[in-house]
This record gives sequence, C-alpha cells and structure tokens, in this order.
Amino acid sequence: ELVRQGEALKRTEQMVDKMDQDLKTSQRHINSIKSVWGGLVNYFKAKPPESKPEQNGAPEYYANSRLKEAMMSSKEQESKYQESHPNLRKLDNSDNDFNKADLVSSVQSDAYPKNQQLRAYHQKIDTNLDEMSSGLSRLKSLALGLQTEIEEQDDMLDRLTKKVETLDVNIKNTDRKVRQL
Repeated sequence: ELVRQGEALKRTEQMVDKMDQDLKTSQRHINSIKSVWGGLVNYFKAKPPESKPEQNGAPEYYANSRLKEAMMSSKEQESKYQESHPNLRKLDNSDNDFNKADLVSSVQSDAYPKNQQLRAYHQKIDTNLDEMSSGLSRLKSLALGLQTEIEEQDDMLDRLTKKVETLDVNIKNTDRKVRQL
C-alpha cells in the first residue's frame, strides 16, 4: 500500500510540475496579449523547452530498498512459516506424560533433562522459540522498511506542499492579470 501511495505521490508531483510549466506558458501569452512590447519581448526571449517538466529534485519513484528487501525476505519466509506454524502442522501429543516436578527441575538446570520425553519437549520449545525469533526479526525488518518509506514519502509531501502553495499564488496572480485584460 505504501509503494502504491508513493507512486501516486510521484504522479501528483509530476502533474503539479506540468501545471507550473503550463502556467508559465500562459503567462507568456498574457504578456503578448497585454501589449505590443510584451509580444516583442516574448519573441526575442528564449522559448521555454517543450520537454518534460523539471522534477526539482524528484527522481523517478522507486520504493525504499530497505522495504523491498524486507518484503522479499518476508515472502521467502512465508512458505517456511506456514509449514512450521503450530496450527498448520500436526502436533504430536505423546509428550503429555511428564511430571511437573521434572519440568521445574529441568528449567532450573541449563542443559536438557535426561528424561527423553522432557528432552523432546524442551527441544520442541526451543524450536518454537527459534521460529518466534525469526518471525520477530522479519517483523522488525518490515517495520524498519516501512519507517524509512514513510520518512521518504513525508519529505515528498513537504516538497509537494511547497510546490502547490507556489502554484496557487501564481494561479491567483495570473487570474488577476487575465481579469485586468
């Protein structure tokens, strides 16, 4: 969604630049209509280029590389996650024959317990914790990518706001000049 919004912002900025260029052209026409001298000045003045409007520091829009990397790694991990998700895989319930006292004593020691069932249970917990850790790291990378993308779009919005304010003032001035004709 952020990438789509960034592309929309970029298109909006290009349209505002085009409007500014059209406004400059209309100003030249107004000067020509206003007086003969204005027409002569426009004739000898260099014509504005008919090329693409200037971008004022706004290169083609590309989503943030950090966000792209996070999205790609997230998509790669998605299939692995679905295969290992506890609700999506068949759980082995044969581990339920252990004692709570054995669990408490095993938690207190740093090594796996000697009881095979407890060892399997602890290994399963460790595996689940590893899966949680990888999921959280994926979420962190996505969050950092989103943060960077939002900051870049915020800068783009600030730049666009300034352009629109300037364009608004120029349109009002041009409208006033046309009404005076």
